Amino acid sequence: MAPVPSLPVLRLGQPYESLDVVEVTDAARGMTLARVGQANSGLIRRDLRRLGAARRAIASVGGQELCRRCGRAAELFMEADLPLAGTMTQSPAEYVASLSSTSGLPHVMCRRNMDKVVSVLSRMDEILRGLTRGLDTTILDRGWGAQDGALIGYTATAEGLGVVLPSNSPGVNSIWLPAVALGIPVVVKPGREEPWTPWRLIQALIAAGCPAEAFGFYPASHDGAAAILEGCGRSILFGDDATTRPYAHDATVQCHGTGRSKILVGPDRIDDWPDLLDLIVGSVADNGGRSCINASCIVVPRHADAIAEALAERLGALGPKPADDPDAPLSAFANPNVAEAIDAAIDRALEDPGARDVTAPHRAGPRRIVRHGLNYLLPTVVRCAQPDHPLANTEFLFPFVSVVEMDMVAAADWIGPTLAATVISDDSDVVDRFVTNPRIDRINLGPVPTTKVAWDQPHEGNLFEFLYQRRAIQREESVA
Repeated sequence: MAPVPSLPVLRLGQPYESLDVVEVTDAARGMTLARVGQANSGLIRRDLRRLGAARRAIASVGGQELCRRCGRAAELFMEADLPLAGTMTQSPAEYVASLSSTSGLPHVMCRRNMDKVVSVLSRMDEILRGLTRGLDTTILDRGWGAQDGALIGYTATAEGLGVVLPSNSPGVNSIWLPAVALGIPVVVKPGREEPWTPWRLIQALIAAGCPAEAFGFYPASHDGAAAILEGCGRSILFGDDATTRPYAHDATVQCHGTGRSKILVGPDRIDDWPDLLDLIVGSVADNGGRSCINASCIVVPRHADAIAEALAERLGALGPKPADDPDAPLSAFANPNVAEAIDAAIDRALEDPGARDVTAPHRAGPRRIVRHGLNYLLPTVVRCAQPDHPLANTEFLFPFVSVVEMDMVAAADWIGPTLAATVISDDSDVVDRFVTNPRIDRINLGPVPTTKVAWDQPHEGNLFEFLYQRRAIQREESVA
């Protein structure tokens, strides 16, 4: 039997063997796959006092060179055997197997998330051009300079970026990566079941030449997470509504919570809804339905019953497959209690009048099932008669979608906070109602899946504007 790796705390580049460890186990078989050292809040707070030195180390490299090193890190992340623990290394195939075993994602989805991460690292200069609106990033290296004839200055808003990660999808690590190219140290608290991706990314970046002291890896409890959020100056927090609510009005914390992403079809395009079915199915089910940009609500002015039935037939045909099956469409729940709680919450909500589980006749049994030793929730389509039903505007960590019928004027007033909205209409009045709606973060015009991401566009806030602020700067005019 292969030895069990012990992942250390990484104290701004220095490995630290903690006496407090948590075992990360295979979700199906219960065997220990890694022991992960834990950092307490006191240790984290002490280390964060050294962020200034870490910031100077990474900023001294320069933005253009950091982009090149990110490109090299992309190759290493995808292809290399990288340090894991002590003298142990981890190959890409071993990474995929470990990630799948502890997260419930099938191998094919693990690889797609690898591709997503690599895409960000390898295109970093393009992504920064988008986020900075074409700013010459050498201006950030110096702090000031001239662009288009104007003198401009920028200063970092913090000496480090804290990142409190979830366990449900490794692709979210793509969101913090531009901070590296922007010369900002990154302090990561990994999700309990998913230490693999942030650890491998950090090792790839260090191997590519990024200063080791610019990276912290602090597995921790809630107290440790709070220490990171409070001590880094700027932080990103992933979690559900309960997790993000205390920080919702904290300008130093960028919250990535429930997406409640939607597809809205205008009256001029709705009669062609069968042509949109593939797009809707992909928006709901890609990545096992785990992403905040998966569509969880379809809003149409008519044909709601027919659309719900067609979706139920398509999604209801998806079932669990072995983790290494290249066509596996669903993710398992590493924690069976989460699957049970979600299933029970849906059943309770269905007791309220005005909602019907349209997929129930398309599956031979309950929504929650056990296959291959793992818990799954089968795709669920709910037809809501009214938009105020509890299931009409909610989101779960599996392919779940509601179908609601209302006109687009009402929909624009009804829509709440929405991460990604796909608006399918050629009517400028319809489009304008959503383009100008401040409650939508990302908007796709036309038949674009909600899951399609352009990384050079802001994602729940612009990371560059979060980490840098423009300031007034002027100098004495030269005297002839």
